[in-house]
Amino acid sequence: MKYLKILIPCVFLSLSISSFAQDNEGDEGKGKFKQENIFLGTGLNLGFTNRSFNLGLNPEIGYSVTKWLDAGVSLNINYFSQNASEFSSIRLRNFNYGGGTFLRIWPLNFLHLQIQPEFNWINSNQKDVISGQTGTFKYNAGSLLVGVGYGTRIIGRQYSYVTLMLDVLQNRNSPYRDQYNDPLPVFRAGFGMYLKPKRR
Repeated sequence: MKYLKILIPCVFLSLSISSFAQDNEGDEGKGKFKQENIFLGTGLNLGFTNRSFNLGLNPEIGYSVTKWLDAGVSLNINYFSQNASEFSSIRLRNFNYGGGTFLRIWPLNFLHLQIQPEFNWINSNQKDVISGQTGTFKYNAGSLLVGVGYGTRIIGRQYSYVTLMLDVLQNRNSPYRDQYNDPLPVFRAGFGMYLKPKRR
């Protein structure tokens, strides 16, 4: 329940920024919804450290609110594994799915900042490599990915990006944190296309 308290304000923040940005655009096309500003795409999520690995797919749909702001919704499917170490005899194999919203701010035409709150459902298989005991667990967790990236974006045509993010929440169950609750770097590369404009 406490994660909804994070996600809901982020959604309202996205909508507020969208409204503000549309109000501050020029008179031409002011307040008009443009079909060619809708984009569909996907991202590949990759994270790794010395003993862990994270791979995921992130389809998304969004809208370019202004020349410098994108907002949208994304889904995710992730696989995470972490081997035992000298500090822990537990080996993890996690599969999770979830979704959330995102804001992508483009202060420069090649540089963007990304904020992405998510909520995930996790299925975890754990094994103690010393005793041989195994267990299966199901839980959920919220996360807040924040990062910076490089990309190209032509509104009405296509976009691509490479982003490096970290989960800034300290939720131990997050798929973007290891078993010691240290954040895993999340490397995400994505691409997509804009819808064709309406015929007049």
